[in-house]
Amino acid sequence: MAEQLSFELPSKTARGREDFFVSPSNAMAVALLSASTWPGGKLVLSGPEGSGKTHLLHVWAAETGAQIVSATALASQDLLQLSDGPVAVEDLPRIATDTGAQDAMFHLHNLTLANGQPLLMTGRGAPPFWALSLPDLQSRVQGAQHVALEPPDDELLGAVIAKLFFDRQLNPRPDLIRYLVRHMDRRFDAAARMVDRLDHIALTEKREITRALAARLMAEDADLATAGN
Repeated sequence: MAEQLSFELPSKTARGREDFFVSPSNAMAVALLSASTWPGGKLVLSGPEGSGKTHLLHVWAAETGAQIVSATALASQDLLQLSDGPVAVEDLPRIATDTGAQDAMFHLHNLTLANGQPLLMTGRGAPPFWALSLPDLQSRVQGAQHVALEPPDDELLGAVIAKLFFDRQLNPRPDLIRYLVRHMDRRFDAAARMVDRLDHIALTEKREITRALAARLMAEDADLATAGN
C-alpha cells in the first residue's frame, strides 16, 4: 500500500517567561538572569542543546530590551549600535577558530561594558572548554560569572516534553508523558527528537500518539543500537 500523504502543521515555539518551567535544575540560572546586576556586568549561561538557553535568553531580552546576535554573525554587525544597550551573544564556542568573529566579540565586550550595559553570553559546556583562539577574549569570557543549566530532573523533563507537544498544538495523555520520562534518554535534545518522531509517525499513519507508539519507537532505537554494536 502506498504511504498516505500527511500535512504537518508548523509548530509555534512559546518563549515567554510564563512558558518556562522552573525546577531545582535551572532555578539558579533563572535567579541570576532575573538579577538587576551581574559582577563585572557580564554573565555566561551554559547548557546542552535543548536545555532552555535560548528560551531564557529570549525572556531576558524581552524584559531588558536586549538585542540578540549569533556569535557567527558578529563580524558583520554594527558594534557601536549593539553596545548602546543590553546585548546577548549566542553560541560563542562556535567561533573558537574564527578570528574575525572573535575580534568583533572582543571589541563588543569592551564597548558594552564601557557603556555600562549588561552582556549575556551562551554556549555549551563551561567557558574554560570553549578554547577560543584569541587569548584576550578567552580570559574575559572566563572572567564572567558562569551559571549552568543542569541535567533535567523528572519534573523538568516532563514539563519540557509537555511544552514540546504544546508547541505543536498537541495535547497528549498524562500517562504518555510519565512513560517517556521513565524510559527515554534523559536529554532535552532526545526529548525534542522523540516528540518530532511521534508527531510525524502519527500524522503519516493517521493514528493517535500513545504509549504503545512511544514504546515501538524506543524498541526500534534499541534494535538499531544493538545492531550497531
